Amino acid sequence: MKKMNFLHAMAAALLLTAGFTSCSSDDDDSPKTPEVVVTPYHYDLTVTVDKHGGMTRDKKHYTLSVDSLSNPAKEYNFTGSGAEIEAYTMECIYKGKYMYQVPTSEDRFSKLQFKGGRLQVIQEQPFKTNTYSARKYTHAWINDSTLIIMSTNGSNDQVIWTKLNTGNMSIIGEGSLPIALAEGYSSFTTSGLLNYRESDGKLFYFFQNKKKSGRTSANEPFFRIAVIDATTMKVEQEIINSEAEQPQGSAYGELLQDFTFFDEDGNLYVSAFSEVDGKNIGKLLRIKKGEYNFEAGYNAFPDAKGKLLTVQYLGNGQVLAYAGDAELGTSIDSYAYYYSIINVNAKTSQRLAYGGKELPVSGGSFSQRSVVNTHEKKAYFGVDAENAQPQIYVYDIATGTVTAGSKISEGYYFEQIRIIED
Repeated sequence: MKKMNFLHAMAAALLLTAGFTSCSSDDDDSPKTPEVVVTPYHYDLTVTVDKHGGMTRDKKHYTLSVDSLSNPAKEYNFTGSGAEIEAYTMECIYKGKYMYQVPTSEDRFSKLQFKGGRLQVIQEQPFKTNTYSARKYTHAWINDSTLIIMSTNGSNDQVIWTKLNTGNMSIIGEGSLPIALAEGYSSFTTSGLLNYRESDGKLFYFFQNKKKSGRTSANEPFFRIAVIDATTMKVEQEIINSEAEQPQGSAYGELLQDFTFFDEDGNLYVSAFSEVDGKNIGKLLRIKKGEYNFEAGYNAFPDAKGKLLTVQYLGNGQVLAYAGDAELGTSIDSYAYYYSIINVNAKTSQRLAYGGKELPVSGGSFSQRSVVNTHEKKAYFGVDAENAQPQIYVYDIATGTVTAGSKISEGYYFEQIRIIED
């Protein structure tokens, strides 16, 4: 969701609360009704069983809505309270009150809402010409109600796009990008990464050419940037970058984790990686406002030990990051992933700690157990350590301090925290 829109929604809700606070004259001796503080958001927690999820490993998942994550005495249990979800995937687009996705039936776009302890279908739109697979697409918001979905076609040799009006879920445009495969390559990256720069109306699409489809394919030793006019969908530039070999998460876009963001100055940041001594090592790259290629030599995360899996901007140059340590493992279930604060100006990072000790590493390479609550100026993130109860921590953005929050009952694999408008 856009930061300003979220703040406006919260401010409006608080004003409504103040307007309906009961009043009485000085002569009225009746009990005063206490003011009720309205919190115009809640959190959706998602877990899996048996193993960590992501990328079709989770045949079903469980979701629970909660009002707060900050109470250390609170423990959330999904048995008898969390909703089991199977027809819709954990890979989802979130904005405001709703979530959007291509469900497992792979025949339509769905607008959903988790409310009252169950997943509700708000509206659905059957595919027209372009068809999409569940979990395998990227997206960008042009404004509050215009969403672009982008992926490759069935043979992965063409990049297709669809524009949706999310108010009524109508298709307002679709087509394909005139991007040709490089000589000697037969397919494109399944999804790529997409983001929209409002300042000049440009879409940035990050993708690669591949020798063949699949994870074992030989890719180009670099990735490309297609600069697209968002109104006409015309490709204005195709740039070969020289700062990293692959964009992070290009197989499934940003459906599970956040890989791109803008700062206050309009600079675009992208999580990527290159192979170093046989290991994939993450980088945080930058395209400065008004530019189209990455800033030469810039990497805000030079201390990476593995891939950079999630980046969420906190403001004032600070980023909450979830990254891996390749020495500890690289599989989905490896206990090898940790949280840091990256400073994009100083190009430094600091492992998060609690009680004077660095927080333990987590399992789940496709997990995003973190959200940024701009109203509270806090970030919430979950640690799913080996042989330990999943624990949520609270990061105070202003002070940089970490406190313990709520817990998740043992027996679950903690996958996601999402913040949802009421």
